[in-house]
Amino acid sequence: MNIYQHKSRKSNMDIYSLCLYLCCAYLSAAQRYEPTWESLESRSLPSWFDEAKLGIFMHWGVFSVPSYSAVWFWNNWKNGNKDINNFMKRNYRPGYTYADFAADFKTEFYDPKRWAAILQASGAKYVVLVSKHHEGFTNWPSNYSWNWNSYDTGPHRDLVGELATAVRETTDLRFGLYHSLYEWFNPLYLKDKENNFTTQNFVKMKTMPELYELVNRYKPEVIWSDGDWEASDSYWMSKEFIAWLYNDSPVRDTVVTNDRWGRGDMCHHGGYLTCSDRYNPKTLQKRKFENPMTIDKNHWGFRREANIEDFYTSKELISTFAETISCGGICL
Repeated sequence: MNIYQHKSRKSNMDIYSLCLYLCCAYLSAAQRYEPTWESLESRSLPSWFDEAKLGIFMHWGVFSVPSYSAVWFWNNWKNGNKDINNFMKRNYRPGYTYADFAADFKTEFYDPKRWAAILQASGAKYVVLVSKHHEGFTNWPSNYSWNWNSYDTGPHRDLVGELATAVRETTDLRFGLYHSLYEWFNPLYLKDKENNFTTQNFVKMKTMPELYELVNRYKPEVIWSDGDWEASDSYWMSKEFIAWLYNDSPVRDTVVTNDRWGRGDMCHHGGYLTCSDRYNPKTLQKRKFENPMTIDKNHWGFRREANIEDFYTSKELISTFAETISCGGICL
């Protein structure tokens, strides 16, 4: 081979490499998702989720301290629930507030590695931990929830971060997070609601910054949204967030999202469908669905007043699991 032939072949290889690069760049650009449901729902589910059968859902927060009437304790108390009023009179001093419970949220027996081992032994493929419920208390040191988070008060620990690390370092499970879009009594949210959701101060200053913070810091592969039903997904800026999640986030290739992103979206729009709590259609579904349920027949989270008959039997749980997966769903 003379020098001219060598240069010619090298030139051809350079042209081929350039064309290949441009082709890949074009395909990458073509696969970007727009903030519309049509575009977002064209994305295929990651194979790990499509093949999963069981996930573990864990509700934990300040509501775990009274452990009465479960996760809606504060809301029901504020709305004058008679049983809760009597419970407070029997057990706490006059003038006790919900915020006072946070100091007793000690989590002194929290051993994330032990939790991870139990999760692994369950046979589940993923876990979803509540990062923030409707009470607004964050189980991580959020920059957007000053003095109402698990690091500034209560346990003084990053509950989300510790479990994320334990799950990733000691198991083969995928780590996911539940996050409530709204907060019952946040003044910013209540003002937006008063304005008929024509303003978005709560979304721009609280909800969205929290979600971006959670994804960038903890890289959850399930974003389990909730608390959406009072306002549209346009108010929540949900489609813009999901587009970023699928296009540019650190979990863009493996993350999945549910269908609770705005009023009217549930059972219609999202990465997969939940349709309702304890959703068990008992027939084959066209889209992937999840049956979010608890062993308590009526409530989410531990509650001290529960009786044995309030829980599903082993037979009932196995039957529900079999029905769900046989119709193409996942039990969470």
